[in-house]
Amino acid sequence: MSETPTVGEAVPDAQRGSWTSFLKSIASFSGDLSSLTAPPFILSPVSLTEFPAYWCERPELFAAIADATSDEDRAKRVLRWFISTLKGQYTSRNESMGSEKKPLNPVLGEVFYAYYICNPEKGVSLQGHSAQKTSFSGGSIIVKQIGHATLTVTLPNGEKDEYLITLPRLRIDGLWYGSPYIELCETSWIVSASGWVSTIEYKGKGYFSGKSHSYKATLTPPPSSRGLPTHIFEGTWHEKSKNVKTGELFHDVTGPKEEVSVKPVEEMDEWESRKLWGLVSKGIREGDFELASREKTRIENEQRQRRRDEVAAGTKWELKHFVHVDSDPTYERYGKFFNANPPTEDAYVFQHNPPLAEFDAPATGA
Repeated sequence: MSETPTVGEAVPDAQRGSWTSFLKSIASFSGDLSSLTAPPFILSPVSLTEFPAYWCERPELFAAIADATSDEDRAKRVLRWFISTLKGQYTSRNESMGSEKKPLNPVLGEVFYAYYICNPEKGVSLQGHSAQKTSFSGGSIIVKQIGHATLTVTLPNGEKDEYLITLPRLRIDGLWYGSPYIELCETSWIVSASGWVSTIEYKGKGYFSGKSHSYKATLTPPPSSRGLPTHIFEGTWHEKSKNVKTGELFHDVTGPKEEVSVKPVEEMDEWESRKLWGLVSKGIREGDFELASREKTRIENEQRQRRRDEVAAGTKWELKHFVHVDSDPTYERYGKFFNANPPTEDAYVFQHNPPLAEFDAPATGA
């Protein structure tokens, strides 16, 4: 019989003490866990600000949305593209770094040009905003993703089809042994202006499929339609899935993906994500946790001082590329199709400032 696994068995020896302390901290903490400092070995060298870039990994699927021949076909293509974005966001670090890593928390003023994604030739664009609230429950970290995306398609006749895309919740397991991994949980939705609705249910190992990273998506026609079918797709979002009724392959992300590229770091502004976190990322990648911790602390202390200066001066941070709106009309319009809670949601709407031509983001899908 094998020995009983111990706390932190996957943690480097030199980091086990800090990992045990971290576990005790999150177990007794009642607020948003994002304010806690995680041990350096569990950190990702990438900031959360950069995560929308994963939505650009399958540009051919994003562009193909414009080639749909009907509202039904278009809704399928949007769903296929969305499911294909999940692997990079939620399992890629397991493959490249051995376990899930905590992304660096964004700081005030940090930017990464990828959450306005467009293919001008095809007439497809996406904009959105996101934030996270984390808590601890039942031995797992629960991440509630706040925000949504709006995908717009310009049709051949000049009219626009619009899609509201909500975000799944995350459950981070494997903490006890120091080898975290993510399971998506609960439900997210994609609602189109034409009335087609995708309801995506996420389940992990031990649920309806018995496999990690499983999902089931039900695509339903508009309530007013007659004779149009309901489609069901099922499988694992990090590998493959199929149309349950026909058995046809629906999505497959086991092959190569497009790597998002950006301009050289030395040409970036000081607040662009990869330059801002450069030394922290270097320390994490090279296993120099002293460097990573020192530079991360420096950035965080500067951030706290900026916040204090704002309060003292009675000023508010001025947004550079987005405009805050109290309630997003798109979310308000389509949220009723899935009983959105809350019924309205604050949002940040992208403004072309600077003009799109100045963005050096390969997120156009061209």
